[in-house]
Amino acid sequence: MGEVFLARPIDRDRGIPSLLVIKRLYAGLAEPWPVIIMVGLLAGCAAFLIAMGLATVEVRDGAVRAGNAALPLTAVSEVVTLDENQTARMRGPRADPAAHLYSRPYLKASVYLAVAPSGQATPYWLIGTRHPAELAAVIERCRVQAGHEPVA
Repeated sequence: MGEVFLARPIDRDRGIPSLLVIKRLYAGLAEPWPVIIMVGLLAGCAAFLIAMGLATVEVRDGAVRAGNAALPLTAVSEVVTLDENQTARMRGPRADPAAHLYSRPYLKASVYLAVAPSGQATPYWLIGTRHPAELAAVIERCRVQAGHEPVA
């Protein structure tokens, strides 16, 4: 009987033994670590994407709340809905560094809230939303219910 030799499988496209390819991908780490690293990276990416999608904007108790920040409705002097081009300009070239921006990269439209000049360091808020007209209407309705004059 002849001897049995175990040949390494060959990657047919490049002629490189596939074991060498796997070794290069794993960077010389022992067997469980590459899997643990990949699972950890995937979990981190998933957590980041979920956190990006959990942005909340609320209008209650006489204030607009975007994330952790709150703006009293009495400080709002103007409410304007912005389309995609206007939003891009207000986020980029025409942005004020002191402004409060609360948006996500995938949100194309926004609501511009001008802050009345009463000692506030923030000149305006720019809140990204999928439904800017509805958000602006809610802000206006809450301002009127609180006894303030309509601004838009």
